[in-house]
Amino acid sequence: MVTATITSKGQITIPPQVRESLGLAAGDRVEFVELGKGQFAIMASTHSVQDLKGLIRKPAKPVNIEEMHAAITSQGAASK
Repeated sequence: MVTATITSKGQITIPPQVRESLGLAAGDRVEFVELGKGQFAIMASTHSVQDLKGLIRKPAKPVNIEEMHAAITSQGAASK
């Protein structure tokens, strides 16, 4: 098990073994994800928005601006 000590300012140094495993370098960001009461996971947050490209498939039929406006209007009216 790898451990770190919290300073009086609430800071920690991430041990080299953990940094290497997460692929972290100076200036990278990390996220703390709550797994349950009193348990968190630390995850590298080094991906850019460009990395999301391709995660959502393209619609089968292209939608034009008029159809977008109609969908927004109908959903807005339905939520009132």
